Amino acid sequence: MMKQNTKIKIVASQPEQHPISMYLKVWLLLFVLSACSYMVDYFQFQGLLRWTLILIFMFLKAGLIIMVFMHLAWERMAVKLLLFLPPIAILIFIALMSSEANYVFISRIISFFNP
Repeated sequence: MMKQNTKIKIVASQPEQHPISMYLKVWLLLFVLSACSYMVDYFQFQGLLRWTLILIFMFLKAGLIIMVFMHLAWERMAVKLLLFLPPIAILIFIALMSSEANYVFISRIISFFNP
């Protein structure tokens, strides 16, 4: 039997460094989104429009922070699903329970006041 010489090349892996310009652009975008969020109060929007705009800006800022500064944008899809599916499922269950609670409340009101 011949002995084969196999050379294993060990490559020192260095962590990938993202350009500083990307982080500066994200910071600028976060600043713009925060300014838009403050403009909602400055222009004194009221009612559903106000809360919709505040929530939209909040989710956009949170998504940017999670994706870029927590490096989730470079993770595999399995990790993203592991992080995002449970909260989405909880929100769906809360919405289902809320609609069920409204149905039970209305049916109790009807049965108590209409014997």
